[in-house]
Amino acid sequence: MNYEAIAFWAQIGGFVAFVAFVVWAWGKWLTPAIAKAAEQGNERIAVAERHRDEMNAAVEALKGELEGALLDAQTAKERAADRAVYERDAILAEAKDAGERSLKNAGGELDRRRAEARAKMREELADRALEIARSQAQTRISPVSNKALIESFVHTLEHGAKN
Repeated sequence: MNYEAIAFWAQIGGFVAFVAFVVWAWGKWLTPAIAKAAEQGNERIAVAERHRDEMNAAVEALKGELEGALLDAQTAKERAADRAVYERDAILAEAKDAGERSLKNAGGELDRRRAEARAKMREELADRALEIARSQAQTRISPVSNKALIESFVHTLEHGAKN
């Protein structure tokens, strides 16, 4: 027997057995593991894509809300500006009316003060004239002419009372 040929064929048989085992192991464990890993990877990719799509939809919805909020803010700003103009005009009108009332009241007060001043001046003038008349009457009118004036005055009162 040829031990070299047996050794050669034993190596070939071992190689074939090894390759058969590798093919069998590949089909039994590695292929399903690779397929399962690929399937899990694909599921993760699908979940990530679905999440991305949901986020894109959420971004679009938020963009719409942002545009609405910006429009609301612009509208509120315009309303505030209009209200400010209205309030300013109302305040100015009220201040103008109050000023006109104050001016009218001041005019009335001025007229009252003038009338009081005139009355006081007349009274002072009359008092002063009376003082002057009294002082001059003592020097100008004698007791005889004073008696004649009094009698004339009394006579006028008596005749005036009879008529």
